[in-house]
Parts: sequence; structure tokens; C-alpha cells
Amino acid sequence: MAAAQGRVLVRVVALLAAAALAAAAAGNSAVVSLRGLDGREARSSRYAAQMLGERKKSGAARTATTVLELKHHSLTAIPDEPAARDRYLRRLLAADEARANSLQVHDNRPAASTTQSRSAEVPLTSGISFQTLNYVTTIGLGGSSGSAITNLTVIVDTGSDLTWVQCKPCSTCYAQRDPLFDPAGSATFAAVRCNASACADSLKAATGTPGSCATTGGSSEKCYYALAYGDGSFSRGVLATDTLALGGARLDGFVFGCGLSNRGLFGGTAGLMGLGRTELSLVSQTASRYGGAFSYCLPATTSGDASGSLSLGGDASSYRNTTPVSYTRMIADPAQPPFYFLNVTGAAVGGTPVSAAGLGASNVLIDSGTVITRLAPSVYRAVRAEFTRQFGAAGYQAAAGFSILDTCYDLTGHDEVKVPLLTLRLEGGADVTVDAAGMLFVVRKDGSQVCLAMASLSYEDQTPIIGNYQQKNKRVVYDTVGSRLGFADEDCSYV
Repeated sequence: MAAAQGRVLVRVVALLAAAALAAAAAGNSAVVSLRGLDGREARSSRYAAQMLGERKKSGAARTATTVLELKHHSLTAIPDEPAARDRYLRRLLAADEARANSLQVHDNRPAASTTQSRSAEVPLTSGISFQTLNYVTTIGLGGSSGSAITNLTVIVDTGSDLTWVQCKPCSTCYAQRDPLFDPAGSATFAAVRCNASACADSLKAATGTPGSCATTGGSSEKCYYALAYGDGSFSRGVLATDTLALGGARLDGFVFGCGLSNRGLFGGTAGLMGLGRTELSLVSQTASRYGGAFSYCLPATTSGDASGSLSLGGDASSYRNTTPVSYTRMIADPAQPPFYFLNVTGAAVGGTPVSAAGLGASNVLIDSGTVITRLAPSVYRAVRAEFTRQFGAAGYQAAAGFSILDTCYDLTGHDEVKVPLLTLRLEGGADVTVDAAGMLFVVRKDGSQVCLAMASLSYEDQTPIIGNYQQKNKRVVYDTVGSRLGFADEDCSYV
């Protein structure tokens, strides 16, 4: 790849300017405004309701495909006032650091005494105090024999298995935007019995803990789950089944957690959709219908009117990719069964290859629930060195680091800046180039503090993570039956 093809032109103009992302004559370059980098503008498209719902794939197998709307989770706008914006973004990145740490295989090593680690402070309060940078979709539960479907907004998480929502009567629940799900209002709701297989091995594989049994109010024994996350968040309640509505599709007997005690970094959502790999994940429970395949396209904008898509099933007719889907091998790790891994064998910054001991040395986790990509220290140093060499050649002034982001610049006074793009070479030869929207994290709206949107792990043998910030404007395909992951460029922000 030529160096010119590995650069993106990022127009940093006043907030009055309109965002634009247009192909330039020099191949892989584009022009966006600072406002566009900040994720507050979307491109218009007629891709909307007609793309959502269920369709059938032609051919003998006729596997169903359902397409759901996928939005960036931001219940309130990022504050404009500098001090408030600073506090807001620090909380978001601290929460993300806790998430990334929770995905590591735990050992007894002390935390590294770095500036990044010290800045990661996670308050264990109601998740509503965080407006997370995750992505959400809407599902429906219940509804039969005259009872109404309850629509619920849930975080989409490939790093979790059990889908759960907050339920009435809730002893300890965080504030959510949607009404609580009321099992008494659903004619199809049923608690899972203690002797069911879902209560034992399946639940242990999904949450790390088998179900417990209890009898309350003279009713039959129920299976109770306890799901704890490494950042201190948790959900506890009754394992149950009910009818799940996904777009126009209805799925009977879906196993989920009816949370009666929940706390953590879930914002104002109703719960979480688990898209991991074990038996209780939505992917596994719907495999007979959707063939164990799904894909998503994460929008770059935080505008409430813009959305990407979550496609359940392998039919590619709903995709709007502008490049062919390139595949790499999907890797399973017995020590971390819910997660999706791949091998990264090489990297380039602005078209210039970089060398590092950590490239190809271990599996890399791809996760929709982690925001900022974490690289092995040797890889991060190599990427940062080449990025700063190319970026610094233009004379841009360095700025102070921010939270976990240590490579920042003051871009005020510049009409145009050239930003090298990171390209990852995957096992099998597939190349994935990070979109312009995923390279820079805008801390200050005036451009005085704009950071490289990546961070280093503490240890070389920790698990690298490709976060959702670097997956924006990509069609990411998960084929669990074929054991492969696919990537293609796609404009994911539609209104």
C-alpha cells in the first residue's frame, strides 16, 4: 500500500462547518470536519425501515435473516462546557478501562504503576451516572393471549452470553429509560426449573456460576442466576423463558435473565443482549433459525437520529458494504469460552509497515462492548512511534495526555491535518484499515486536545482487544459455524 493511500485528510474547521466524508482522488483519503470526528453528524440515506425486519434467503436452506436497528448509546449529549466535558469523558474512559481489565485472564500480578492505571477510577454507583459509548438495539419480550409486548433497549455485547433485563419486582435496580419488564403481564413467561440443563452446565458456561435453587411464596423451585462483571457490575435474578421479538420475528422459549438486583455501568438501558459463543447466548439459542451467523455495522455518529444495523443470519442482501468481505479464522480460547478471537499478523501506519514482538504472538479479542482498542505494549509503541513520526512531520503541536490516551495534539489554527490510518493484517491475508472516525478521539471541541484513539496494555502477555471505536463504519461478520470473521468497509450512519 502506498503511503498516500494510508492517509486520511481530516479537515479541522470551526464547528460551523458541515461534516463531509468523501472519497478523494488519492485513493484512500477523505475529508471530515472536527464536528464529524466528534460523532455528532450523520449522513442521510434512504436506508431505513424497509431494511429492518425478517427476510428469507433464497435457496434450499432458506435460512431466515432479521435486521435490527443499531444505535450509539448516548442518552444525553456530550457537554459543551470544557470542565463538564472533561469530567464526562474521563468517566467514560475509566469505565472502559475497567471493562478491558475485566476481560483479561486473571492472575496475581499487581497492577502496573503507570499514569494510565492510576487514572482509571470507576465509581460503583448506578449506571445512569455514565452515558456509555456502547451500542444499543431494541428487543421485545412477552406478548401472547392479549398481553402486550414490552419493548426494551439493551446494550449489544459480543463479550457476554446471557441476555438479561431488569424485571419487576426489583429489589435493587438502576434507573432505566424504558418501563421495567413485568413478568406478571406476560402470558408466555415461565421460570426455569432447577432440574433443567439450562440451570446447571449451560448457566455455568455463560456466567461462570451454576444456578441456585429456591422456593418462594409456595411456588415451585426456581433457578436463580448471579452474573458478576470484572468491573464490579452485576445482575442477579431468576432464569426464565419467554417469547422474544426481534424486528418482525418472534422466538418462543428464549432463555434470559430476569434481573431483580442489578447495578453497574449500563447507563439507562434495560439490560444487555449477549452475543457470545456458549449455549445461552442469543446466537446459540437462535442457531436453528439464523444458522449461527450475525453481523453488525456500528455508526460513527452519536446523533440520536442515526443508526447502523445488527443483522441476525448470514444473508448479505442487507449489507451496504463498499468493499468485498474479507475473512479470517475465528479462534476459540478454552480459557475464555464466550469470546471471539482472531490473529493479527502485521500492521502498518499510513502505509508504512511496523514491526513488534507482539504481532502474531497471541490471540486478539474483538469486542463490541470495549470502546478503545488495547494493543500489546510492543505493538502500541511501534504504532505510536510511526504515527507520531508521520503526524509530527507536519509540525502539529503535542498536547497533554488524557486519561488512558497518552498521544494527544493541539490542532487549533489548522484548517487541514493529515492523519495516518492504522491497517491490521489478519491471518489469511485480510487487511482491515481503521476508518477515519476511529483514529482520533476529540477531547476538546475547539481542537486543542485531540488524541490517538488507542491505548497500551500493561503487560506483553495480556489479551489485546479491538474495541468498537476502531470498528466504526465496518461490516463485521461473525460466522460461528464456518469459524470465520469477516470485515468490509460500509457507511454505517443512516438517518
